[in-house]
Amino acid sequence: MQYTVKIFPDPGGDGDFIAEIEELKGCSAFGETPEEALREVETAMQLWLEAAKKYGKPIPRPKNKKTVNPKNGLI
Repeated sequence: MQYTVKIFPDPGGDGDFIAEIEELKGCSAFGETPEEALREVETAMQLWLEAAKKYGKPIPRPKNKKTVNPKNGLI
């Protein structure tokens, strides 16, 4: 499954990037670069999905198949 990933600069201004999966509430990660944030959120997504399955929680379907960086477009 591929979910919509949004990547944006950390509003804290420390130069890091945040990646979040739009369809999976609370699923986010950060990294020093957009690419690192994407790798980290992929791990977070796997853990999110495993936890949802383990506890019988509903798993949202992907809305679309894009990785979005609002500042730089798609990556």
